[in-house]
Amino acid sequence: MPRIRTTQTRPPPEGFEEIEPILEEYETKMRDAENETHEGKRKAESVWPIMRITHMRSRYIYDLFYKREAISRELYEWLLEQKYADAALIAKWKRLDAHLWNAYIALD
Repeated sequence: MPRIRTTQTRPPPEGFEEIEPILEEYETKMRDAENETHEGKRKAESVWPIMRITHMRSRYIYDLFYKREAISRELYEWLLEQKYADAALIAKWKRLDAHLWNAYIALD
């Protein structure tokens, strides 16, 4: 979950205003998933919607930076620092993409 912004927090870099509505939408979905009733579900099943939303939000930020190149490195690093995305998950996707790209080159 993203950190709470205080007076001590660095202000967001330029370009955050453009993606903020989508990140707020993910935050709303996250709150709904957290407040959803857990009755009749196994312990692990109650966490699945939360993990799915976290995965989608991280993938959105990954695509913005690496695929579409729509955000700056400064904004990307700020988003990771503020916990808008899972840095370990993004690192896994980067390794997977590099591995697939190397396999594709080897086939040529």
